[in-house]
Amino acid sequence: MATDFKKQAWVKESKFGDWFLQTDTWLVHVLKRAIVDLTRLIPQDKAKQFKVILDIGSGFGHSLVELDDNFSPEDIIALDVDPDTLEKAADNAQACRANVTFLINNAAHIDLPDNSVDMIFCHQTFHHIVDQVSAIKEFYRVLKPGGTLLFAESCRRYIHSFIIKLLFRHPMHVQKTDIEYLQLIKQAGFIVNEAQTSRPFLWWSREDLGLWETLTGKVENPQTREETLINAVLYKPEEN
Repeated sequence: MATDFKKQAWVKESKFGDWFLQTDTWLVHVLKRAIVDLTRLIPQDKAKQFKVILDIGSGFGHSLVELDDNFSPEDIIALDVDPDTLEKAADNAQACRANVTFLINNAAHIDLPDNSVDMIFCHQTFHHIVDQVSAIKEFYRVLKPGGTLLFAESCRRYIHSFIIKLLFRHPMHVQKTDIEYLQLIKQAGFIVNEAQTSRPFLWWSREDLGLWETLTGKVENPQTREETLINAVLYKPEEN
């Protein structure tokens, strides 16, 4: 019987995906590179202390270490819908200076109070979530006024490519373009500023892993291409 992804809260990663999430390619070229880009996009007047960070989809916990090193929070809440995260991420959580607590929870229904976290880090997780509308509303609810959302996601073009369909697992019917993701985020109430967004066209995010450009030297026109990645720093408005 075929799986009805529309009735699921999330789509469990493939065995290959779990293996890939522990490789240097993931750590260096995906996770760390995204954090460097997102940090660069934070305006100087917004580069403040983030005491409480909520990590959406913490998985094996590599992001916990990076968040701890880059932002020096007091507390990190590691949210993941998969109960196996408690075991998978234990070593990385212990390596953090911050106090790390695990929350086994669906991102569309986050068991945290309103206005309770300073930053939400959502890296390569949102495209796994089936109910994206509810999830982004929950992000807005639990962020403090003036709080920061660091959002880094693969877009529809990448997720719908043959190699990704073959090796990974995603709810295909909810995948979005970069523009559609920003529209969804804006509709939830976040402040969206083009100056705090980037669209890196990285080799690993392309259907051919960048082989065509390497062989021919031809580069897709950034004005007309469908983007493969979106990195954005968004804000919940301050209270009036």
